[in-house]
Amino acid sequence: MSALQREIVETIAHDGPMTLERFMSLCLTHPRYGYYMTRDPFGAGGDFVTAPEISQMFGELLGVWVTEAWRAAGAPSQARLVELGPGRGTLMSDVLRVTPIAPNFFSAVSVHLVETSPVLREAQRQTLARAAKPAQWHVDFAETPPGPAFILANEFFDALPVRHFVKTASGWREQLVGLDAQGELAFGLSDQIETTLNVPAREGSIIEVSAVSQKLIGDIAARLVAQGGALLLVDYGYDQTSLGESLQAVSRHAYVDPLAAPGEADLTAHVDFAALARAARARGAKVMGPVTQAHFLLQLGIERRAETLSKKATPEQAQSIIDAFERLTGVDDARHQMGGLFKVMAVTHPDMPDLPGFFV
Repeated sequence: MSALQREIVETIAHDGPMTLERFMSLCLTHPRYGYYMTRDPFGAGGDFVTAPEISQMFGELLGVWVTEAWRAAGAPSQARLVELGPGRGTLMSDVLRVTPIAPNFFSAVSVHLVETSPVLREAQRQTLARAAKPAQWHVDFAETPPGPAFILANEFFDALPVRHFVKTASGWREQLVGLDAQGELAFGLSDQIETTLNVPAREGSIIEVSAVSQKLIGDIAARLVAQGGALLLVDYGYDQTSLGESLQAVSRHAYVDPLAAPGEADLTAHVDFAALARAARARGAKVMGPVTQAHFLLQLGIERRAETLSKKATPEQAQSIIDAFERLTGVDDARHQMGGLFKVMAVTHPDMPDLPGFFV
């Protein structure tokens, strides 16, 4: 039994079952044993691969998009370029490599990375050591300095914890993490009826809710409404709120039992883009999308960028560019292609005009 598993078991034995939200938070961000606090999980040698690690084209196009959002916002002379959950720093490195093409933007922004993991902070420092812009690190988005903010969040919201509610014969009950007769971690249901849920559903149905995600995007939306700017959110998920649950645990690129080894596997859930859009609009922000990642990247010109890169490449490099293009934009194989499963949504100041990537 790992140290974190032992701590969780002892906590449940003393205090009773805990919510899935708390369990996920402990597994991912426990200060000593949390998954993201103790390792670099990215890349072929880690547990999963994200779009910035697949190809520089992804980050370059997000860099182009953010400069266009800045121009559309009136080109503020004091602005913040923020990334939530920057991974190894690969995305920000690619963004900073292309944004000097808009020199006024480059001189106007300061760079801010929101990261809780000391391991990943160090990886980001190494990646960005030669970047033309210095970065500042923050544990929480609320710590970023005031001013118009242009925010990137790639595969960030999927790692925020969720809660599950199960429809029983007597009503909706919250799913909890407790202990079975052998003292092992197991799912169970709360004794309390959740009276705030009034959703018609068959017995056994599940509702998945990420209150943490909704609060965060609401806070970001309020900041953008008050001070200007835009959030670009890229993640896997669904564009309509529906019944069902999507909790998954991944280790070494394979799915595992989410209760089997707390802190040793990545726990995620599909993003409910509709719920996030409702939370953002409730704070007065404008929402664009969601659209598929394929739609977004193709509209921003990834095909032309791939062709340009291929002209200067060796045959082996050219094939890698083609493979990356197909993985980022393909929609036929959801397990290996990201174009359909991943969605892109923007949250902006209400006066922001429609932006590239979201045109019909």
